[in-house]
Amino acid sequence: MQSSAIPGARFVDPAVLARIGKLDLLARTVVDGFINGLHRAPFFGASIDFAEHRGYVPGDDIRRVDWKVFGRTDRFYIKQYEADTNTNFAVLMDVSKSMSFGSGPLTKLEYGSYLAACMGYMAQSQRDRVGLITFDSEIVAHVPVSAKHFNVMLHTLDQARPGRAGDFCPPVHKAAEFFKRRGFVAIISDLYEDPQKILDAIKPMHHLGNDILVFHVLDKAELEFTYTDASRFRDLETDEELPIVPESLTPEYRKMMAAHIEALRSNFAQNRIDYNVVDTSKPLDEALFRYLASRERMSRVR
Repeated sequence: MQSSAIPGARFVDPAVLARIGKLDLLARTVVDGFINGLHRAPFFGASIDFAEHRGYVPGDDIRRVDWKVFGRTDRFYIKQYEADTNTNFAVLMDVSKSMSFGSGPLTKLEYGSYLAACMGYMAQSQRDRVGLITFDSEIVAHVPVSAKHFNVMLHTLDQARPGRAGDFCPPVHKAAEFFKRRGFVAIISDLYEDPQKILDAIKPMHHLGNDILVFHVLDKAELEFTYTDASRFRDLETDEELPIVPESLTPEYRKMMAAHIEALRSNFAQNRIDYNVVDTSKPLDEALFRYLASRERMSRVR
């Protein structure tokens, strides 16, 4: 999907985000601009104006169509009640040292935090209960899912620092203990781990009935490896330095990265887990639209 396809993308460009200091202001600015763009774009059922409504899909009971809303908008919306709309939404945010990398205006951690804040803002606007877990090699901070914890979530994201090396599997596996009530869980990480181990860590949470959205956050330089000069590259997790001549390494690196992404995509698809690669040089609207599309799709099969 091209970001230009969604009006309002100018509100979510990384270069603009880097100049906005407060997470609450950023989330409100991004989401309001994004939603205004959706209202002008031809996406059926994407509006979140009404907490008690969602777009009609074939098979819905027509007795629940809100005809007054149809008269105003010329679009079909289904009435939803509080029990239908309120759900648990939580973010698992990787804050390991590798997330500190950034070749552009934002690091992966900053970009991921902005994405988490925006999704949290959307969720609480729909009266969902929101929560957050940050982790590296273990759980760093836990904000329990609650209707009153959006500001706590923002504060925790704002205080997050990439201090230690990461180990994806143990903390994510442990996190399942906090999500025994069915809900939506968004995992934001650069996923530097074996694809099968990643899936095995997520499965317990998924088997409890949670809908999982995985955002694989990568810097453009990690995706394309556009370096040209021979130099020493430092591993952010281990601090180990290696002399590298990019010209000889680039084709093999790109092949390995493509294979890693494809393995993740295949594993998640086989287990009905939504997987999205997020390029931190791209506006946030692509990731936000995927979030909305995932939730809409998941709500249909519930």
